[in-house]
Amino acid sequence: MPKSTLTHQLLSSHLVSGKLVAGTEIGLRIDQTLTQDATGTLVMLELEAMGLGRAQTDVSVQYVDHNLLQEDNKNPDDHLFLEGAAQRFGLWFSRPGNGVSHPLHQERFGKPGATLLGSDSHTCAAGAIGMLAIGAGGLEVAMAIAGQPFYVRMPQVWNVQLEGQLPDWVSAKDIILEMLRRHDVKGAVGWVLEYSGGGLQNLSAMDRHVIANMGAELGATASVFPSDDEVQRFLARQGRASDWIEIKADAGATYDRHELIELDKLEPLIAKPSSPGNVVPVRDVAGQPIYQAYVGSSANPGYRDFAMVAEMIRDHRVADGVSLDINPTSRQILQNLARDGHILTLLRSGARLHQAGCNGCIGMGQAPATNRISLRTVPRNFPGRSGTREDNVYLVSPETATASAIAGKITDPRDTDAAYPSIRQPENPIIDTEQFSAPPTYPPAVAAELIKGPNIQSLPESQPLPSRLETMVMLTVGNDISTDEIMPAGARVLPFRSNVSRIAEFVYIDVDPSYVTRAQQHDGVHAIVGGTNYGQGSSREHAAIAPHFLGLRLVIAESYARIHLQNLVNFGVLPLTVENACKQFQEGDVLVIDHPGDQLDAGHEIKIENKTRQQQIIGQHQLSDRQSEILKAGGLIPWMRQRSSNQSPEPTAGNLLQ
Repeated sequence: MPKSTLTHQLLSSHLVSGKLVAGTEIGLRIDQTLTQDATGTLVMLELEAMGLGRAQTDVSVQYVDHNLLQEDNKNPDDHLFLEGAAQRFGLWFSRPGNGVSHPLHQERFGKPGATLLGSDSHTCAAGAIGMLAIGAGGLEVAMAIAGQPFYVRMPQVWNVQLEGQLPDWVSAKDIILEMLRRHDVKGAVGWVLEYSGGGLQNLSAMDRHVIANMGAELGATASVFPSDDEVQRFLARQGRASDWIEIKADAGATYDRHELIELDKLEPLIAKPSSPGNVVPVRDVAGQPIYQAYVGSSANPGYRDFAMVAEMIRDHRVADGVSLDINPTSRQILQNLARDGHILTLLRSGARLHQAGCNGCIGMGQAPATNRISLRTVPRNFPGRSGTREDNVYLVSPETATASAIAGKITDPRDTDAAYPSIRQPENPIIDTEQFSAPPTYPPAVAAELIKGPNIQSLPESQPLPSRLETMVMLTVGNDISTDEIMPAGARVLPFRSNVSRIAEFVYIDVDPSYVTRAQQHDGVHAIVGGTNYGQGSSREHAAIAPHFLGLRLVIAESYARIHLQNLVNFGVLPLTVENACKQFQEGDVLVIDHPGDQLDAGHEIKIENKTRQQQIIGQHQLSDRQSEILKAGGLIPWMRQRSSNQSPEPTAGNLLQ
């Protein structure tokens, strides 16, 4: 038999359609789903629109971790809606303040060998324990909850061999920053990163989480680690030893690409503004004064990450003029830190302690001062994501953040006088499951009520693809446009996530404040033209549905990020590729595509007539037949309505929380 990679084992055991041939579309059975409140409200509205009776997955969990600020009714109203929806559809519910979805899911629900689909791009973090975990748009996740396969183009498999041992003051964050230094933010588009090598024996399950989490910043479909003795120890400490199975690549497995990282040669790294791929050694930028050092988020969520800060700062205090923000990632971790004395140490040092959740990572509080340097252990530093429009965010390890907070300036932690702290994982950690609400047993006695506050609106209807698509180019943008730029996050915007007409007022507001007004005043539909890697970053489908609400029907770019391309299709927006697109089209150009549905059926070329310039340009699409049918129907929901005359199969019972 041929030698199989770990990735191929996970894929083949869940394959329901297609063949494992790179670049072709495959359908996968999804065992588990993850939704969070910034995207989950739309998922629950989509399930309501589908008429779902009960989740068809083994486990589905709705977390509340992004929108915790309750400055008015909007966020708490959504929390009530999500809690009722979890009861209605048979999902676990993680209450506000319980913590960040990704580390919580790894602790409580993640299973080696299972598939996980999440409406958050950092769902890939669960690959740390031998899962095939993929981020997707909310509508894709809704379909998986309803028992439908998840469709994705078969990725290639890239083996990253880790050898040696990390030096003192260098940690897991520096490993993934090294990958970004080598390959930038689109270097792994179309790939699964599969980690192996002797270096794994010194990386904990949460260290691996750090690396797998930020595979999203490389554009990877997923990152996977073997389920080995360390994963067994992790699950045993969580009281879940029975969920462990060993999964690893066959000896001699063949990969599409191979790369070696010698851990003992790594040094502390830092991603400069405003891209996770803008990585240099810390010493290259050392000495610059800082305003803030921020530790936490799903990208550095483990006990070790916070204990390291406490031990480093034990005999010090935060420098004058610096805010050291501690963002715990779960109540469970917070309790263990408190039991072991680390919280008292942090408070004595002058650190600021925040509630367990995503918080400042998504711009919900803890925003830095204008144009002042903020060092953060978060996964992204796209412009304005911090909540401050003119921000200056650098991505670092906890060690670099702490050394800099003590010194008041960017500091290589190797340049401190302290001995490197030895941090051990608690062998008998406090286990806290009290903030999880279980789904009702099936069938429920009474269907739970969906409590819709005044800000929760039903999804707008989509129209089928017309026989003649005539659009005006409303906006042109450059390379690496992120979904944070298309649809900003933060406290001013995210509270409207369940109200499409209201959140649409913020589309591209930090790129071109006139876009929304011009789109609203335009008598007809419009197009947007972009560069390479259009739609990178967050999986939020608001970045597709809100522009669609304003009349967007066509996007022309040089290339797309995977999740955003599928989100455009799901909401009836035609995504085409054209070389040097920004040079071939300008704002105000009127574009015509005759019989776009027929052209989609005929092949991968689409004829675009530029009436303004009297030119014909050939665009390309890389859509599968299924995606083309979805587009012609006007999006995934109307397509499903056309197909779903049969009753869904009887649901299966969800797993019990350990």
